Formats: sequence, structure tokens, C-alpha cells
Amino acid sequence: MAAATDTATHPAFEKLRSHRVGTLNLEVEEYRHKKTGARHLHLAADNEENVFFVALRTFPMDSTGVAHILEHTALCGSERYPVRDPFFMMIQRSLNTFMNAFTSSDWTAYPFASMNRKDFDNLLSVYLDSVFFSKLDPLDFAQEGHRLEFEKSDDPSSDLVYRGVVYNEMKGAMSAPTSQLWQNLSSHLFPTTTYHYNSGGEPDHIVDLSYEDLLAFYKHHYHPSNAIFATYGNIPAHEHHEKFEELALKRFDRLEIDLPVRDEKRLFSPTRVEQGYAVNEGEETANKTHMVMGWLLGHSFDFLENMEGQLLSAVLLENSASPLMQALETTDLGHAPSPMMGLEDSNREMTFVCGIEGSEPERREQFEALVESTLEKVVEEGVSKERLEAILHQLELHQREIAGDHFPYGLQLIMNAISPMVHGGDPVDTLDIEPALATLREKIKDPDYVPNLVSRKLLDNPHRVTLTLRPDQQLELRRQQAIKDALAERKAQLTEEETRQIVERAKALEERQMRKDDDSILPKVGIEDVPLQRPEPEGRFDAETGATVYSAGTNGLVYQQVVLPLPELTEEELLMLPYYATLISEVGCGELDYLQMQDRISAESGGIGASLTAKGRIDDVQDMSGYLIFSGKALARNSRELTDLLKDVYAGARFDEKERIREIIAQIRARREQAVTGSGHALAMSAAAQGLSAGSWLAYRIGGLAAIKATKELDKALKDEQGLEEFCGKLQALHDRIRNQKREFLLVGEDEQAAPMLDELKRCWQGEPAGGEGNWRMEPVNYNTREAWLTSTQVNFCAKAYATVPVDHPDAAALTVLGGFLRNGYLHRAIREKGGAYGGGAGQDSVTGVFRFFSYRDPRLGETLDDFDASLKWLQDEEHEAKDLEEAILGVIGGLDKPRSPSGAARHAYHDKLFGRTPEQRARFRERVLATTLDDLRRVASTWLKPENASVAVVTSPENRATAESLGLGIQEL
Repeated sequence: MAAATDTATHPAFEKLRSHRVGTLNLEVEEYRHKKTGARHLHLAADNEENVFFVALRTFPMDSTGVAHILEHTALCGSERYPVRDPFFMMIQRSLNTFMNAFTSSDWTAYPFASMNRKDFDNLLSVYLDSVFFSKLDPLDFAQEGHRLEFEKSDDPSSDLVYRGVVYNEMKGAMSAPTSQLWQNLSSHLFPTTTYHYNSGGEPDHIVDLSYEDLLAFYKHHYHPSNAIFATYGNIPAHEHHEKFEELALKRFDRLEIDLPVRDEKRLFSPTRVEQGYAVNEGEETANKTHMVMGWLLGHSFDFLENMEGQLLSAVLLENSASPLMQALETTDLGHAPSPMMGLEDSNREMTFVCGIEGSEPERREQFEALVESTLEKVVEEGVSKERLEAILHQLELHQREIAGDHFPYGLQLIMNAISPMVHGGDPVDTLDIEPALATLREKIKDPDYVPNLVSRKLLDNPHRVTLTLRPDQQLELRRQQAIKDALAERKAQLTEEETRQIVERAKALEERQMRKDDDSILPKVGIEDVPLQRPEPEGRFDAETGATVYSAGTNGLVYQQVVLPLPELTEEELLMLPYYATLISEVGCGELDYLQMQDRISAESGGIGASLTAKGRIDDVQDMSGYLIFSGKALARNSRELTDLLKDVYAGARFDEKERIREIIAQIRARREQAVTGSGHALAMSAAAQGLSAGSWLAYRIGGLAAIKATKELDKALKDEQGLEEFCGKLQALHDRIRNQKREFLLVGEDEQAAPMLDELKRCWQGEPAGGEGNWRMEPVNYNTREAWLTSTQVNFCAKAYATVPVDHPDAAALTVLGGFLRNGYLHRAIREKGGAYGGGAGQDSVTGVFRFFSYRDPRLGETLDDFDASLKWLQDEEHEAKDLEEAILGVIGGLDKPRSPSGAARHAYHDKLFGRTPEQRARFRERVLATTLDDLRRVASTWLKPENASVAVVTSPENRATAESLGLGIQEL
């Protein structure tokens, strides 16, 4: 189907303009709804994955999380769909490729995507009704936002506690030092505007929000006159307009909405702030201070100003050869650059941030002096034209690349355009950056241009905040005591009537949660709407080079991989591979040191890297094989340079720059430690599954909690010169073994690129020996685990795991369907709605042959583990409806059919074949999914998910040590 540009305009809308963006192969169309003034941005493209997005400008002026809680509550029932949870019910009744809702600092959005037109229309009707005609039941506010309850909900003699999904979500989110760093910095950079506040909500402030406040915010903000609609794909704009008008807009008149969006009042001298963040009592606090400097810059929606900000950020921080990044990586004032670095351009006014972590508070002046002297040096010495050209090359490449492997491509484009639309800029500028690139290419001819930017935007800019965030062992204890005292005081003041109301509300909420709604009023797709097997890209093998070539619409980019089977490895060598893969593109190569290599990579490619991939056979998860992949991408005009670059790194990477290697390991440690509070559920699942198959053990050791602990120990060991020398020698020996392996190649590009890419391979790799040792294999792994990992977190992450079957086993499909069936029918209600966790569920991982239960940002421990077991009892004891099974099957098919980018689809097809996952195998699996019965679900659950075979892991806080021990969990400390 061709890209749908409008030939007719719906009478309720006026067309404002149309603009062709050749580099993206789409037409940008802008419309306005005549009656309400609602705006609509349509990106007409030849893509069957259609995206819908509606945003409301929301400017909270406190940290109660009103916009965030409203985003949750609005999805809990509406005028046309008065069921309790239409959003999660539609997830089950849909073939969507994406469904979610977002709260940003100054807008709230409701996006979805689907490749099925019937499904798209179904979701559109539910989303429009949820946003503009939401019921906002007080009990939904209590569930999703916050509520006071007795610890035993029907026992007023028990303690009062706070409960609520968003309350627990934000307790988890704000546990991370990086979240506190950003929120504290923002509050001082923006002392008077909406950005001063935490739009997600601070847990201590969330409990101050009243239901009446929520209603008032909804009435003021959720109106079409305050709305921006955006769509992407091959459905014509006038067809969207017909639906918008019929389902929502015709019922509204224009409303003058007073939402003052003003610039921040400027500081006239730099500000310095010191604050604490929570670490566990008794935890080491030395070298755990974060320090950042932030500047307030110009308008994000002035596109030239924005591009100058991006240029400035790239000049200073793009890679290790950039002057400010180099200074922050090599200073002994801290262990690593801050995770919060660069340009933030989503707010009305931009901020530029740089910093270090692993420092001490008394080093602040030295840190400021380091940053200032580095900036002064850039002003004095300037930046080479080659470096600036490389940065513009990166901007062009980023603009051209078709993404969409993890996030719908159309939604990514819409997200780029939404900020200027909210703040008064031109969305076309952010989508068509060619004119701005041309302007910058002219400007950088002046050698003073970039030095003047550094002076004007940073050195001479007094609106600057330096934030020092130091560890505080007592902070969390003080916070918990304050909450405890406040709740005790509140309880002491309760009247009999208030006590009765709290008990009755808890009972009413539980009854509402247990109520079975009539979901027949919701639209749905069925098995009959499931497409046949989707076409898969097919590659062509070139025997002369050993390359598989895929032709794909990559919009002027080429992708290349060098694929090497792993040689036989010791356990120590195996566990070194992730460090090796990270370091390979960060060290020197041949005659070039690491700084020169960084410049070369930036000038010639869109980045190179290495990764490890290892899987079991489709019929035996314990029989593992693995590959190391060297990858790169480039604009087609740099295809030859990309081939040479990968070959040089493969042949000549060297591991003799010891200080550089020490710095990168410190950065890996910092990144891994910061991942705990955001990815605690994945880490808990990995820990629970560690002993159930070889693949699970490997994932746990190289990417799980064991890897985080090992990286901390390695970082400490590398501070010793002998330890560093030995590690570098082992890396070089590992590299020498890997590069002697037999090679294969993967090439992805447009049709006209295939022949030149093959010619370049022949030229570059001719005569290169490739003998190869015996291939790597792992011993089978089979043991059970019961662990509690203690770390600094205000919430818990729980997991339970069972050994099951590989992907081609007849039971794999039913186990996969079972995950969705248990989540939809039992776990969502028990863990999220009643338990108050941000999320929970279950799923089969057929790559490792493990079935896993999990919870995310969860206030409970033992009760959640019990809920996992209770879901299996529910499966066996209750009667279930055929439609519930159909919904679980649809969820699996939706996951199988999620589209990828053109290059991603080709890479995925190639790597599947490496491990025997052929189109025929995938067709078998799909057929088994579609043929799954309720009896199959009961049978596979009783066969594979026996309670005595469960492995358990939780990530929790030291305060829960005794609880974890009472559950029979061994204690591990990060």
C-alpha cells in the first residue's frame, strides 16, 4: 500500500501545510480542528505499522504526581467503556505492536501502534474515550495513586500504611541516585517553573494529593483545545479525522486554557548545592559522591539554537577523544564520568550537564576548576574542522537511520516532533534537519564559531548549578521514621467514623478488584484476524567471501558484521568476554592510540562494537554454542571505510593502554550498579534461573547480579598495578585466539550496495588466514537457588523460576501462552491491583528453557511469592473461558509479529539461522501456539511447574533481611 497523502480534507479540519521530507521518505501534514483548535500532525508513510499519539500539555506546580496519577487513572474506565480496566483488557484483546502512556515533565501522552487496521480502530475508540471521557472513579484513584490502609485491611488495630501503584512506582524510581541527581539539579536550575517539580511525583508528596485535586487537573488539562494529535503510517489523515470527530471532538467547543509557560528567571551568579542520597547503614561511603554541573541554555524549540546545543554537546562529550569527556574520564577526582551527561532538550529551555561519580564532597572546587579549565582550553585552541565534520556526519547518520527494533519507528519520529509542538516551535524542523545541517556546515567554516558557542553558552553563562550528592547512611532511616511517626500520629487522631471509612474503602476496593466486568462491550480482534506467517527477509550466500547478503530498505545506510564462532574457553576467559566486547572499540588499534581511534570511528561510521551471542539448540537448551560478533554501520558513501575499520579492529586492536582499560572498567562498574533499581525484576529472574540451564547460568554470570558483583571486585583489583598488567595480558591473549577463528560475514544494505560491499570484502580480507580452534561448549547446569540480594532500594523485586523445555519441544508453545494467561487472569490483579506493585507477570523463555514469575517495584515479598503459587492453583481449580485463552494466544502472536527495522529484520533472520531457528521451526511454533487448548495449559503447568522444583530470588533492602531469612532465602550482598 502506498504512503497515504491526503487528497481530501475532512470538513471539521483545516489543512495548514504539507512538507515532503525526502531523507525519511514521508510527507508531514499539519491540520487544525476548526471548532476546538486541536492540532494534528500526520506523518504519511508507506508503512503498515500505524501509530496514534495524543498529548495534553500538563504543567504541574507541585510534586504530588498529579499528572502521572491522572495518566494511570484515566485508563481505568470511561463513559463508553465503563469497565474497571479497559487499558489492560485491550492489551489482551489486541494485536498491538505498542501500547502505553507517558508522563513527561510538561506533557502527558497516550500512544499505541498496530499493523492491523481493525485492531487500530478498536484501540483508537478506547483511547479517545479514555482520554476525553474518563470516569475517574475514586477507588481507581486509591488503587493507582495512593491510599491509607491498615496493614491488615480489616483490622484497625494494625498499623496504618500507604499503598498505591504510582506511590510504589516512584519509591522505586527515586531509589536510584541518578534519579535523585536529575530531580535535585532540575529543582535548582528551574526555581520557579513547572520543571522545578517532579512530574512523576515524590513519594512523600504523592500522599498529599486529594481526589478533588485530580478531578480539577483533569477538567483543566484534558480538553481538545489543549491536545496535540499525531499519527504515522499508511492510513490517510482524513480517515483519522473522521474517527477523531465522530468519537470525541464533535462534543467539544473551543476552551481558552490558561497554562502559563514562561521562561525561567535567570540566575546572576552560579549556585552550589549539597544534598544527601540514601545508602545502607554500615555501607562504605568513601568515593561514592556524585557531582554535576548544569547550565540553563536557550529555547529547545528554536531549532538552530537546538542544533547548536547538540553540536556543543557532541564537541565536548561525544566520545573519549572529546575534550570534556576525556578530562572527566581521566581525572582522579572521581571514578567515572556521571551517567547524566550532555544536552537535555525536551523541556522548553535546554540544559547542558556534565559530572563525575565516585568522588568526595571536598573535591567540588577542584571539579569545577577542571571543567572550567577544559572549556577555556577549547576556547583558546578551537576545534578542528575534521572533528566538526565528523560530528555533523553523526547527526546526518542518526537522522537517516530507520530504527524501530525496540520502539515503533513512527512513534520515535512523533516523539522527536512533540516537544516543539508543545513549546511553540516547528515540528518540521526536527524531522527535516537537512537545512539546519547546511547552515551549520557554513558556520563551522569560521574557526571562532565553536569557541564562541562555548564562551556564550557555558563559560559566560551565570545560570549554572553545581550539585554535590553525597552518600548518607542515616537518610533512609530518618525518612522511614518520619513516615512511621506521621502515620502513627494520623492513626492516633482518627475518629471512629474515619476508621470505619478506611476499612470500608479497603473492602470496597477489594470487591471492585475481584469483580468480573462484562468485557463484551470492548472491541476485539480474534484468532480469525491473525495473519498467516509474516514474510521473512531472505539472504543470499556468497561462497567466495563467506558473506550472507540481505537487501533491505535502509535509507542510505549499510550494516556489516564479522561473525566468529567462539573457540574453546576456560570459565575465566568466558567471563572476560563482556569486558573484551566493550573494550574492543574503546582501545587503540595498530599505530593509532585510543583517542585517534575514537576520532576515526566517529568520522567513518555510525559506531562499531562487539557482542557475545550464545544459545542452546532448538531441541536441547544445555547444548550451547556461541559467537562473537564485530558490528558496524555507516552511510553508504562510507561503506569502504567501514569494511576497513572492522578489519583493522579485528586484526589490530591492542590492550596495552592500561590506564584507559582501568577507566573503562570503572565506567562499566558504575553503569552496572545503576541498573539495579531500574532492572531489578530482570536481575531477580536471572538470579532465580541461574541453575536451571547452561544459558541461564551464563546470563547470570555475564549480565546478572553475579556480574555486577564481579565487576565491583575487578574494578577494585585493577587499582593494583600488577592486577592491571595481568588483566591486560589476558585480554590480549583472548583477542589473539578469537581473531584466528573461522569467519563469516553479514552484509545489509540497499540493492545497489550489495556488489560494492562484496568487492570491498574481497579486497580487504583476501589472504587473511582463518584456521580456528575447536568450538566452545558448556557443561550442562542443573541446580536450584533460593537467594535474597540486599541493596539500597525502597521497593522489592521478586522472582520464581522452573526448568522447562527448549523452543522446539511440543510443550514450549503452551508454556508461552500460559505466561500471558496467568498474567491476564490472576497475576495482574493480585500483584499490581491488590498488592500495589508497579508490575508483575510470568513468561516462558524457550531460549534458556525456563519459566519465570516476576514482580516489579513491589512493596511485598512473601505474599508475592505466595501469589505466584496461587496463580497455578487458580489455573487448575477454576473454570476458564475460551475467550481468555484466545486473548493469551493473541498476546503471543502479537509478540511474534512485532515489526523490526529493515536492518534489524535482516540481522534477526541471519542470527536465527546461526542457531538452527529456521522459518520452518518458527512456523511449527506458531501453529502450536494457535492450537493450544485450556487442557494443554493445565497439563504443562502440572508437568513443569511443580512447587518443589521452584528456584527463588528477590532483590530487596537490608531492612528485609529477617523477612528474607524467614522465607528460607540465603543472603547475598551486592
